[in-house]
Amino acid sequence: MLQLFFAVAFSAVPLTLYIPPVRSLNLFVETLEILLRQTSAYTLRAYPRVRYACSRLVSSFRRLSLRRH
Repeated sequence: MLQLFFAVAFSAVPLTLYIPPVRSLNLFVETLEILLRQTSAYTLRAYPRVRYACSRLVSSFRRLSLRRH
């Protein structure tokens, strides 16, 4: 059991190199918040257009399927 503990412990040590320090996470989170704020304005404008395009596609597929029968 002790060997298993050491095997797991030493295999997890390299993974700690990929985890950034806490002081770097603040900058990362702030950058994500800025990115989300900037993209939300675009998605709110684009959403009605996407819905309209999807509804047009669905209606054209429906018309095609009705013509076949």
